[in-house]
Amino acid sequence: MDDLTLLGSLLVAVLGVFLFCCRGFLRKNDESGLTETTAATVIDKRECRSADGGDDVIIVGAGVAGAALAHTLGKDGRRVRVIERDLTEPDRIVGELLQPGGYLKLIELELEDCVKEIDAQRVFGYALFKDGKATRLSYPLEKFHSDVSGRSFHNGRFIQRMREKAASIPNVRLEQGTVTSLLEEKGTITGVQYKTKSGEELKAYAPLTIVCDGCFSNLRRSLCTPKVDVPSCFVGLVLEKCQLPFANHGHVILADPSPILFYPISSTEIRCLVDVPGEKVPSISNGEMAKYLKTVIAPQVPPELHGAFLSAIEKGNMRTMPNRSMPAAPHPTPGALLMGDAFNMRHPLTGGGMTVALSDIVVLRNLLRPLKDLNDAPTLCKYLESFYTLRKPVASTINTLAGALYKVFSASPDEARNEMRQACFDYLSLGGVFSSGPVSLLSGLNPRPLSLVCHFFAVAIYGVGRLLLPFPSPNRMWIGARLISGASGIIFPIIKAEGVRQMFFPATVPAYYRAPPVK
Repeated sequence: MDDLTLLGSLLVAVLGVFLFCCRGFLRKNDESGLTETTAATVIDKRECRSADGGDDVIIVGAGVAGAALAHTLGKDGRRVRVIERDLTEPDRIVGELLQPGGYLKLIELELEDCVKEIDAQRVFGYALFKDGKATRLSYPLEKFHSDVSGRSFHNGRFIQRMREKAASIPNVRLEQGTVTSLLEEKGTITGVQYKTKSGEELKAYAPLTIVCDGCFSNLRRSLCTPKVDVPSCFVGLVLEKCQLPFANHGHVILADPSPILFYPISSTEIRCLVDVPGEKVPSISNGEMAKYLKTVIAPQVPPELHGAFLSAIEKGNMRTMPNRSMPAAPHPTPGALLMGDAFNMRHPLTGGGMTVALSDIVVLRNLLRPLKDLNDAPTLCKYLESFYTLRKPVASTINTLAGALYKVFSASPDEARNEMRQACFDYLSLGGVFSSGPVSLLSGLNPRPLSLVCHFFAVAIYGVGRLLLPFPSPNRMWIGARLISGASGIIFPIIKAEGVRQMFFPATVPAYYRAPPVK
């Protein structure tokens, strides 16, 4: 056990009961952050122009982040060039669930109609299954307009709608090409070199280049310190002719060895994602994957979905995707910025990636709006350092929760870890603030890191209480101590990677107060 985990264990042991008793604080804290809005200064769109009359911004990639950003900056009057490797409709097995917090950001960016006409399904919460028992966890949407909820859909359809919206802005230009490198001059990024669909090598220049080329980015290394972890892989199937046990809800099965997800992606299709720990999965081509799914996974699938699950396996249309996590570790570089999965990733168990990306776009838009031009790269770079702090409440909450929940929800040979898993299921089943609090964090409706930590250790203390009541024994006390230690070992390294100061004390970071440059 390292020093950080040991220190955390001791602190939690002392303060745990206090946190558990502070349910009133949790209730107040969870309810206070649900209806926050942001305001931005709007300037004359005609004044947002590059000094030389060329592009103001080059965006590399037209996925969710790139397309949404292009539309947003274009509406603010910037001349935007988007270079995307493949403009045909993507076919992916992730990026299919948008949390309510992400939908609110979509509304803020005037992109909410992108979930229309694609057979998107409304999502009102989650259903959690363990050992034959189920509990429903609803999003706390009472204070919002009736249209606000989660949305699930085919990822490719959603992205194509976003691209259409971006292309409808007269000063946004989408073109197909593969960016091979960033162009640099005296430490400043001045543009990109790319290869067109026909194979022609071209260069494009702009005062600001924003890299949004996804989780497999080949450009991020010069703009950040990538520490990519692959804790597991998803195996994706599509189930047909069946109904979910809880309509319009995502379903999470706490299976062995790790969770299984089900959620609707159209009015007739249900996505199943089977998590397989590690970087390697059984081979699909030689039948090992089908055998694994039938013998290990199928017996743990709810009865309502069992037949459709086996039918999907027989059809053989199985896809795999590595689940990557990468904390944001930027190198502030004049003339360039990283966004989306190229910049920051978390385990997709909680479906928070698009919510973080859209929230980041809102933050960046509000920072750029007061600026008439972007040509002073060093000054702009210094100013945009505030972006990395201002994004933290939403990003760090969702990132930390995703990493922590994946470890808690996965089966383990360690008795203390399994007690934590059971305690989490039972805690969420209590209802009231014990379910609405964590769900408001997961949904992006209440991005408060302190509330996250309080709930996480309340679960741990709840687990210890179950062990010690009605009569403690030396063995149970030992398991309880290991449970607290294990909980600390799960969450503290994630918090450390996110940045303790930026996460909990952003007002102490000088960049937090950075004002727009004035010429």
